[in-house]
Amino acid sequence: MSFEPNIVAFLCKWCSSAGADLAGVSRLEYKPNVIPIQVKCSGRVNPLYILKALKEGADGVLVSGCHPGDCHYVKGNMYARRRFAILRKLLEYIGIEPERFQVSWISASEGTKFAQVIDEVTESIRALGPQKKLTKVGFDE
Repeated sequence: MSFEPNIVAFLCKWCSSAGADLAGVSRLEYKPNVIPIQVKCSGRVNPLYILKALKEGADGVLVSGCHPGDCHYVKGNMYARRRFAILRKLLEYIGIEPERFQVSWISASEGTKFAQVIDEVTESIRALGPQKKLTKVGFDE
């Protein structure tokens, strides 16, 4: 039996979530491994949410928002980009493959891109195998 990864996706309400909706109404097929969580802005995704998702058993996390420069909250995704660069270094430092965390900028009109990104993220996480280093074992609530 092949490994099927569990992936948590934090999607910006204004762009990426709308892109997911467009992919759905366009009947585009993509992997069903993603659990979408709609957020107001990618800039509101606290890096602790990503660590918590991994701790709770996610094999990977995707954050997707408006393209840089097109944020509905002006600079939200710019702040997110800086935080996520630091988070990647932290993941590597604690022994988690940084590839388990991915970021993609998808606009509301890019339903096809949304489907492609989901498939690519799923395949890259599948290639890494199950994430066991940050699961609940050894961590206090």
